[in-house]
Amino acid sequence: MTKANSIMWFRKDLRLKDNPALHFAAKQGDVLPVFILDTQTDQNDALGGASQWWLHHSLESLNRDLGGKLLVLKGAPKPLLEKLIDAFDIQVVTWNRCYEANSIERDTDIKQHLTKKGLTVKSFNGSLLWEPMQITKQDGSPYKVFTPYYRKGCLAAPPPRYPEEKPNVTTLDSKGYGLCIEELCLLPDIAWDQGLKETWQPGEEGAATRLHTFLDGPILRYKDDRNIPAIRGTSMLGPHFHWGEMSVNQAWYATLDKFGGMDKEGVDTFLSELGWREFSYYLLFHNPQLRTKNVASKFDAFPWREDSSALKRWQKGQTGIPIVDAGMRELWQTGYMHNRVRMVVGSFLVKNLLLDWRLGERWFWDCLCDADTASNSASWQWVAGCGADAAPYFRVFNPVLQGEKFDKHGEYVKTYCPELSALPNKYIHKPWDAPKSVLSEAGVTLGEHYPKPIVDLKASRVRALEAFDAVKQAS
Repeated sequence: MTKANSIMWFRKDLRLKDNPALHFAAKQGDVLPVFILDTQTDQNDALGGASQWWLHHSLESLNRDLGGKLLVLKGAPKPLLEKLIDAFDIQVVTWNRCYEANSIERDTDIKQHLTKKGLTVKSFNGSLLWEPMQITKQDGSPYKVFTPYYRKGCLAAPPPRYPEEKPNVTTLDSKGYGLCIEELCLLPDIAWDQGLKETWQPGEEGAATRLHTFLDGPILRYKDDRNIPAIRGTSMLGPHFHWGEMSVNQAWYATLDKFGGMDKEGVDTFLSELGWREFSYYLLFHNPQLRTKNVASKFDAFPWREDSSALKRWQKGQTGIPIVDAGMRELWQTGYMHNRVRMVVGSFLVKNLLLDWRLGERWFWDCLCDADTASNSASWQWVAGCGADAAPYFRVFNPVLQGEKFDKHGEYVKTYCPELSALPNKYIHKPWDAPKSVLSEAGVTLGEHYPKPIVDLKASRVRALEAFDAVKQAS
């Protein structure tokens, strides 16, 4: 076979193992591995601070794995790729598909343009177990509810491809071209990232370590432990999946290969959670404006409040509701928030504060290391009650009861709200109910050491339900 020079265009697939596009490129001949920080397509969805931090370190890891041969660029991909094609005598361009509407539009345009110029252009599924266009109902329409989507659609479809090992890659010499990773200016000017450094190891090796640790024990307790924020009962693979440092196929088959055939609740629950990630991408594909537009149109008339002070206090973990504040502080400090707590803080913002879910989505987008358009948007619409297969709007999480049930001894709250750490467990989730003598003994003065609640939980719940009833009657 005649060899051909290829561009492997890395995007959200920053790994060497189980990378279909890289495997294809390596088979053609010499490979030019390229990453482009797209300043054109993503200008309206600029990366949040935590995502920028992660991307910097992930690119450094990928570059090391490629022997320092990753070519890094910044700008509009189409003209940059054309210049590289001419400079390196490229005949083949390959990438793994993205599923956001603007990325699909960009990739379609580039593929058509380069194909007309006589190049071979190939795209692959490197991110999902089942692509959205692969799963439909018998009548060809898309699913709108998770359980039938997953069980009747996904599990009844041909199984996902089995992961491939790292290919032998011979790289083209690009010395003298491109930027240093530091020149992308992704790291913060002010060093707020110490908690991220202590929590994460971005890159393919970090992803593999995280998965191995999870499969080595926590997965067997996952069904129950995933609800306890004070322990590491979840996989915490979200950022690694988002940046493609590990394919979902790798996690899926590593789980099946280790536990396949065993009747383990935690294993089944974990696999179904991977299915929820698939469903989020499915919803995004069929609802391209998922990030900004209610799936349930009746919510377009919802009477959201405007309260910049309440929003800021929610963002900074100063609401006076301990489990909410602990979650928001964990997010700020680590770029992560426990999934159970995400539902609680989301419900509090949307229902108790009656603030638009899109404000929460934007804050999470800036602060989460796993800020993913599909998962973040679908989850916020789920909590708000305006998405597909969403939690009913009248399901308002009571943060006190949630805290007492899932953080019984207040360990999570005490970690992120240390000013409350001397309070007895009886009052750790509702310090406003503590007698003055108990507060004094714990060294807590509400309104001074810790905020008084910014909203009455019972009254705000009634207000939210009345607003929902008004919209429902009008629709």
